This record gives sequence, structure tokens and C-alpha cells, in this order.
Amino acid sequence: MTDGKDPPGGREPAPATSPMFERPTRREMLTRLGAATGVLAGAAVLGRAVWDKGGFGAATSTAVRQVRDYRLHEARPELAELAVARARAEEAVSAETLVRRAVDAMGGMKRFVSRGDVVVVKPNIGWDRMPIHAANTNPDVVGAVVQLAYEAGAKKVVVADGSCNEPERCFQRSGIWRKAHALGAHVVLPQEHRYRTTRLKGEVLDEWPIFTTLVDADKVINVPVAKHHNLAKYTAAMKNWYGVLGGRRNRLHQNIDTSIADLATFMRPTLVVVDAMRVLMRNGPQGGNIDDTKVMNTVFATVDQVAADAFGATLIGQHRDNLPYLKMGHERGLGTMYWEQLKRSDV
Repeated sequence: MTDGKDPPGGREPAPATSPMFERPTRREMLTRLGAATGVLAGAAVLGRAVWDKGGFGAATSTAVRQVRDYRLHEARPELAELAVARARAEEAVSAETLVRRAVDAMGGMKRFVSRGDVVVVKPNIGWDRMPIHAANTNPDVVGAVVQLAYEAGAKKVVVADGSCNEPERCFQRSGIWRKAHALGAHVVLPQEHRYRTTRLKGEVLDEWPIFTTLVDADKVINVPVAKHHNLAKYTAAMKNWYGVLGGRRNRLHQNIDTSIADLATFMRPTLVVVDAMRVLMRNGPQGGNIDDTKVMNTVFATVDQVAADAFGATLIGQHRDNLPYLKMGHERGLGTMYWEQLKRSDV
């Protein structure tokens, strides 16, 4: 019985042996066991083949690319298009204060988050590092964005990322798990059942397993950390979408610039809030040496992920012309690499 209850009068008696069923001989049992083992071995080989194609579920993909472009906010000339909040030399201000300054200059979080929204906050939680190493997004910056989303009326705020190192250690050691949970956010770690193979239709990223938690929300706020990257040269907003991918992401490093542009084409943020409180100046993306970091006490916000990276790269002495993925994003109409053309507000 499917409901787990006994039939009236107690359980049904066990049926007598049916003429359609005879107990198999020992030889027949061994034959069946061998056949089953062969099936399982074949399944394992198929599983390996599917994984090598990019991740689990690739052979049975039915998902299609869904792109939301959140840059269509009403034009308000009094508002900043790029808001840069820096602590002045005489100030002792918190990361939360700088986040609020930057977002307020953009029109406030209510401009981006509506009452009842499910909001995903996407930090960089890739590495088993502490905040002082500046490899992950500062937990106070993440917490400030979570708080602002709730204040704007969000029904639910989710904090999630696909880590490079062991996820539980990354989420805990970064300080993000504790901070987000304390503010009432739902912290979601990458687990296999949360991925769905999707056709991205990119030049490099055609079909790939996607962390559905990060794409199924009403609004997605990209909260990266600005830092050096040994392959991409600089990483923040656009490359932060690597956390959306499952499978063997290291395969993408052979064509990293195009893969970054493909991801940024697939993922369009509601808002970008970049953490530059402490910046990893070299030996990124993982870092590990405090001497490689520099305190900058800066947070900047924009809806243009291309401009965010073009501006942020200047913090580590990089120029947009050295970052091919910026030109690709610019040419695809994802934003502008000429951040100077945006209305900037220093707050």
C-alpha cells in the first residue's frame, strides 16, 4: 500500500508460490549477477563520458538559455551610473556604511528590489581563506547587501556560490556563512542536485551544468571582490559568474577570456556591488599571503558589469586594453569598457 497503512482486517497473507514464478537455480543467480555487474560497469563508463562533456546531466539536457537584462531601469539623470564610496583618511567607517553610500547614490536598493522578491546575492566564496587574505568577498560587504535587500522588501535573500576549494570550509572560513545566516539569509552550498545542464549558446560555453539557485531568483546581485588573477589578470564582476558553473571549470582556462564573456552574456546582474575593502594585488585568485594585499576601504556599485571591471582593474594597475574579455563584453553590448563615460559619483 502506498500510504503505509494496513488493509482492513490486517495485512494481506503472503501469496502462495505462483506458477509464473520459480525459484532460480544457483547457476541462474550467478548469471543474473554477472549481467547486472556489466550493466553497472557500463553505467559508470557512461557517467564518466557525461562528466567529461562538462558535467552531470549533459546527455539529457532539455534546458535552454534564459537571459534577464536588468539594465532597463528608468533613466534618472540625478543618479549615479557608477558610484564609488571611499573612506576618507580621517574617517573610520565600516564596510556597511560604504555599501549604503554607494547603493544610495545609485537610487537606493528599492530601485532594484521590489517587495516580495526572492533575491540571490552572489559573492566570491571560492577559496579556503580568511577575510584578511582578500581572496573572497568581505563578509561585511555581503552582510550589508543582504540587509539592504531585506529593507527593500525582499521576501527571501539567498547567498550562494560554487566554491573552488571544499565548500563548507570556504563558506565558514570566509566568514560569509556566519554573517549571512545571522541576518536571516538562506545560505546555499553547491550540491549536485542543485545543478541543471543548460544550453548557454556561447562561443565556448555551449552546454554546461548551471547552479540553478543562482539563476532562478527574481533578482541577482553580483557582489565580487576586486583582485588580481594569474590568468585573467584581473577578476571581479564578470568572472565572478564562474561560480554559476558546475563540472570541470578548469577546462575553460584554455580560453578564459571568451568563457568569461560567454558567462557575462548569460548572467545579467540586477546590480553589481564590488568589494575593494582589501584588495589582492598579486598572486591571485587564491592568494594566501597578507603582504600581497592592500587596504583600500572602497566599495563601488553600478548596473554595468563591464564598466565595473574596467574601473576596478585600475585599482591593481591594470588597463582595460590588457583585458580581452572587457572588449568582448563591450562589443556584445553587455556594457561599456569606457567607464569614464558613465555619470560617476564619489561618495
